[in-house]
Amino acid sequence: MVAGNGEDKLMSDIVTAGILVIGDEILSGRTKDKNIGFIAEYLTNIGIDLKEVRVVSDDEPDIIAALDALRGRYTYVFTTGGIGPTHDDITADAVAKAFGVGIDHHPEVVARFRERFGADLNEARLRMARIPDGADLIQSATILAPGFKIGNVIVMAGVPSIMQAMMDIVAPKLKSGVRMLSESVRANAREGDVGGPLRAIAEAHPDTMIGSYPFLDEGQKPNTNLVVRSRDQEKLNAAMDAVKEMLAGLGTAK
Repeated sequence: MVAGNGEDKLMSDIVTAGILVIGDEILSGRTKDKNIGFIAEYLTNIGIDLKEVRVVSDDEPDIIAALDALRGRYTYVFTTGGIGPTHDDITADAVAKAFGVGIDHHPEVVARFRERFGADLNEARLRMARIPDGADLIQSATILAPGFKIGNVIVMAGVPSIMQAMMDIVAPKLKSGVRMLSESVRANAREGDVGGPLRAIAEAHPDTMIGSYPFLDEGQKPNTNLVVRSRDQEKLNAAMDAVKEMLAGLGTAK
């Protein structure tokens, strides 16, 4: 079936993203990532679909390979980690090599550092002022060391509070798409009880995404939340009506 004009526009308005988390400390388990969930929810709320997350070590070839794969596949790539003052903070260098551009100390950042650190401005701190040529800074009065955007890649800090401030700065400048709508219902049934009929509903409503999420309810009994997602309110309503009708037929709906 050929999509109509409305569906064509809907597809053209879809904006996608990938996340690249960089850091040996994440892979070793020494640091528990707190950024992926925040970015995912943030992007969903502004109409950007997160499609993929990768975690790589502080290894330049691995960072470049992952970055090249993601930036060619999605509208935006968000990286976190590896822009601090230590020897293993190599994200900026890897990004510069991925884009084939030079990297140097940004004069505006250096000036801010001189004002902030004075005689304590050492080589390690100056590493945080190295920005790939042609990149736009992501900074504010409350962010000492900036992130940056080059092409479709947004490079941010790994420290959650700083990363979140950077997201607030960069988000208004991003292209956003048609927001994904969702509605959920408690099945009052085990996931295995609704799996078969739920598959039939999903097949009958191909323009929606239907998920089942098991959990233990207040009495520690197996239960399931059913979630329907779509960018079209009418299609969402139709699929959710079918889900509720199915649950009523099972005698589980309240």
